[in-house]
Amino acid sequence: MSSATETFPEIPLVRGGNPQDPQPPRKRWSRAQRFVLGLLGLMVLVVFAGYGYLTYTEGKIDRIEASELTSLNTVAGGSDDIVNVLVVGVDDRSTLPDDWEDHFGTFAGRRTDVMIIAHLVPGESIQMLSIPRDLKADITGHGTNRINASYVLGGPNLLVETIQTETGIPIHHYVEIDFAGVGAVVDSLGGVTLDFTYPGRDLTSGFATEAGRHTLDGEQAVAYARSRHYQILKNGEWTSTSGGDISRTGRQQEILIAMFDQVTSPSAAFNLPSFLPTFADQITADEGLSLGLMADLGRDALTLQTKSIDNVTLPVVNSKGSDGRAYVVPTVEAQAVIDAFLAGEPFPQR
Repeated sequence: MSSATETFPEIPLVRGGNPQDPQPPRKRWSRAQRFVLGLLGLMVLVVFAGYGYLTYTEGKIDRIEASELTSLNTVAGGSDDIVNVLVVGVDDRSTLPDDWEDHFGTFAGRRTDVMIIAHLVPGESIQMLSIPRDLKADITGHGTNRINASYVLGGPNLLVETIQTETGIPIHHYVEIDFAGVGAVVDSLGGVTLDFTYPGRDLTSGFATEAGRHTLDGEQAVAYARSRHYQILKNGEWTSTSGGDISRTGRQQEILIAMFDQVTSPSAAFNLPSFLPTFADQITADEGLSLGLMADLGRDALTLQTKSIDNVTLPVVNSKGSDGRAYVVPTVEAQAVIDAFLAGEPFPQR
């Protein structure tokens, strides 16, 4: 054995191959490819941001548990199904903003002031059927009373049940909003615009306007919608338009149509970021009315124009009950209106 120290060449540690091997050229992305990758990345961010925004918005809706709204009808879910939504406006003074004028009285509690059944006939129209609050009704467990009393006696569930019984119209979803909520939604849209042929006023609700086209803010819109003693200035004299609650339902429909017109206007793009969360924050709805379903209905509705909205109040006449209450009862024309609504066909000429 040789005593001389043997030396060996140092072998470098190599990961990925021999250092002497030629390295593959680094891939260069073209400007077009970098643009596409950047666009895809932006789209991913928008999708996740949009999903987060919708989740945030939907979380603002006050929900009524299914166990508390058992009278709602189950929607079959087919593509041709018409979804009936009961929209209820609640008279609740406790939530009114402090800076609103004192024209709303001091009544305590919550009462139904507006009852409108609405649905979308895909590609054709939006139909709205207003139910007069003084409609004579048989309320389960409570006998005969005005239909809006069912809300006080048994909440949304009894109200839905009573409306379905009296009209024969299935109610699939429920949405509730109070005076302050309507005002907030109108303000989030930048107001609603209406045309007035004559100067108008209601000394009780506090509404007043000159003739012409005017944009109403939230407080003014609510004052107009709840007006029961509306007067116009014609030939130099203030004249009552009469009509009571029936005329008022027409004004409520005017406000809803004006809101739809505002939502579908080009300027709505600037208001949507504030409108959607405001709307969600101000409504109470059943658990099944998801924001996704509302978005689907809204998308279909946006293909329509304001003139495609077919609205009517259930035809009624005044009646005196044996209990001494003043009621309204359906006329002979009422069933034809209900039948048209059920079929998604235009309302009879009025």
